[in-house]
Amino acid sequence: MKKILFKALVLLFICPSCKKDEYKVDGGTSDPNVNMTTYDFLKSHGKFDSLVRIIDHAGLKDIVNSNVTLFATTNYGVRDYVAAKKQEKIVQVGNENISFSITDIPKQELRDSMMIYLFDGKIMRENLTTDNKYFESKLGNIPNVRFNIKLRRTYSYSSYLDYVDFVNFTKVIKTLDSEEPDYSKIPDAELDRSFDCQTSGLISTTGVIHVLDNSHRLFFNRGKMAQ
Repeated sequence: MKKILFKALVLLFICPSCKKDEYKVDGGTSDPNVNMTTYDFLKSHGKFDSLVRIIDHAGLKDIVNSNVTLFATTNYGVRDYVAAKKQEKIVQVGNENISFSITDIPKQELRDSMMIYLFDGKIMRENLTTDNKYFESKLGNIPNVRFNIKLRRTYSYSSYLDYVDFVNFTKVIKTLDSEEPDYSKIPDAELDRSFDCQTSGLISTTGVIHVLDNSHRLFFNRGKMAQ
């Protein structure tokens, strides 16, 4: 019975705030087709306003609207990234009262960095398993860095379901942490950065969109943020 309920209930557990976030359709009984381009989908939902500003500033609209899979960051993650970049600038100029926004970040820097969220073709959740699977982003080969895209299985909802599978996006630095004999000895700078998708498998007229959890800071940035 639990397995029968899985498809009907997965939407409720993966996106408990669906009334507020109506764009969330993570498999289950919802129609994943958004009937617009990837860029237009992002632009039509307020949670991606900051990401759209980055795409516009970096001149990435055509690439975003090509046959690619995009892992999208919400406003929360972009906001924290911009705050960290502002703090860098404050330290550089010695003035904490400066104004700073997305347009103060070099276009090429944003363009190159955004490529780590773009993958050629359609990466669909039904083609993923719980096994590790590595994909090369449109940024190309990055020394000592790989991107692992898989399903992360959780049994946290065992009262209702056998399990729930989240699409998971991990930046693997050097070796996968789970393959190291002693996790405690991995330097902080070499720890994998792993995030689930709060919504996965949205199909636009041009590609596929997976929406990363709000806790994900753009470009995996971990710098101190300006107040």
